[in-house]
Amino acid sequence: MTANALLAASDSGADFPFLNALIFVPAVGALVVALLPRSRPDLARPMGALFAGIAGALALALAWQFDTAAANKAESVGEGFQFVSHQSWIPDLGISWHVGVDGISLWLVVLTSVIVPIVLAGVDPHHDPKPYTAWMLLLQAGSVGAFVALDLFLFFVMFEVVLVPMYLLIAGWGYDGRRYAATKFFIYTMAGSALLLVAIVATAVLGSPDSGITFDLVTLAEGQQLATNAARLCFVAFAIAFLVKVPVVPLHTWLPDAHTEAPTAGSVVLAAVLLKLGTYGLLRFGLYLFPEASDWAAPVLATVGVVGVIWGAITAAMQRDLKRLVAYSSVAHMGFIVLGIFAFTTQAIGGGVIQMVNHGISTGALFLLVGMLYERRRTRQIDELAGIQSAAPVYAGVFTLIMLSSIGVPGLNGFVGEFLILIGSFETRRWWTIIAATGVILAALYLLWAYQRVFHGPPAAADRKTPDLRRGELLTLAPFVIAAVALGVYPKLLLHATEPAAETLLVHLDEHSDFDLPDPDDPVIVDAGDSSADSAGSHDGDDH
Repeated sequence: MTANALLAASDSGADFPFLNALIFVPAVGALVVALLPRSRPDLARPMGALFAGIAGALALALAWQFDTAAANKAESVGEGFQFVSHQSWIPDLGISWHVGVDGISLWLVVLTSVIVPIVLAGVDPHHDPKPYTAWMLLLQAGSVGAFVALDLFLFFVMFEVVLVPMYLLIAGWGYDGRRYAATKFFIYTMAGSALLLVAIVATAVLGSPDSGITFDLVTLAEGQQLATNAARLCFVAFAIAFLVKVPVVPLHTWLPDAHTEAPTAGSVVLAAVLLKLGTYGLLRFGLYLFPEASDWAAPVLATVGVVGVIWGAITAAMQRDLKRLVAYSSVAHMGFIVLGIFAFTTQAIGGGVIQMVNHGISTGALFLLVGMLYERRRTRQIDELAGIQSAAPVYAGVFTLIMLSSIGVPGLNGFVGEFLILIGSFETRRWWTIIAATGVILAALYLLWAYQRVFHGPPAAADRKTPDLRRGELLTLAPFVIAAVALGVYPKLLLHATEPAAETLLVHLDEHSDFDLPDPDDPVIVDAGDSSADSAGSHDGDDH
């Protein structure tokens, strides 16, 4: 595959190949940084931030040019992809460079492309900045590639690309237990990836049309050639790989160690971006590729999500390490997203996508704040901290706002996603939703309790000397604060793109499974129900 082919203009008519650029700009940046002379390590972070920032600007331009009117008119998931680039890669195996973005992946691409330059510019790795910066840029390129890949083999390549940089970031720039945490992270994710690779090959071989083998996601998903049992087995393998990445209970034990021992920037990217590869995979390669199997497994997966909500919240409340508490809160928040995905309503799926973005903003900012506190006090133990508010009132104020957004207080970003998930899930998963709703209360309990112990009370001598936020740190945190408030006040910024994508995905689910759309009054859903009824005979055989 030539460079000219990769940089060809998109098939959707866009004048500029945004998605290819979003992958290759940080990848080229990683190469440039790696080739910098050893005598100039001071150039690494500015150069890396420059390349990452260019990609971030391109991502914002991508969001600006995304055509919501076209997304609303799309009659199938495949028609909803924009900025598409489709070039043959390995034609003998049916592998292609096929990338595209819709309302489900759009804001995850933007989140990834904006988060990385912020942490590159704002977080000091303290040693070896050149390899650190190169690995961060490669992590950005691989993550964006995974979110936009429309070829199963290409997705697997990008899914694996992110594994190596994160492993090396944890092992090379983490804290005392970094090697154990990095090894645990690697083993868990590699085990899931092995299942994923087997399932991808089986899906391509068994599900391709008679014209020949293909790894193209749209062709396989729209064709639905897999027999029922084969599709269910492949779905289980896909789901396990993605549930490890989410992660859900009991596959979550790598996450607290990885977060606790990772450097601050690594924790931010892990929470904001890498965990979303799991929930995004469940949507893109679960519901779309295996609609019947998704419907079949939905009660179990909704249960897994609810267990994660409650288990993560209870375990977070027991933590003595502030960073570990935030890590377990991720387990709870991601459980909400899994519930929303398998509730099969527009509100719940759209809320799940929005919550992926909101979790990245709120939890990413919390990890930044915890890292800044550790730089000042050299401890994250809650019982060793007290009265920080009196010494660092600005820091305490920012922490309060971000904490409230994580809890889901109305007016801030976290409320929107959780509310949509709960109201959408209540329609189809009522008892699951009632139990999950208690997680909101538990989140308020463990975060407010931790805040009270760390920021209130009489400060010790060391706490009284805690410096407040510096100008550079305020600039690093400002995008998170602005996003938390803006998306809480005006969530339509995200909803206008996510809702059409969620609706077309549910139409696809309705047409290729026993699932029935729950709202017959919606014109889109009425049409889908009619087409489903007209074609019901096609689902009676063993092939679907």
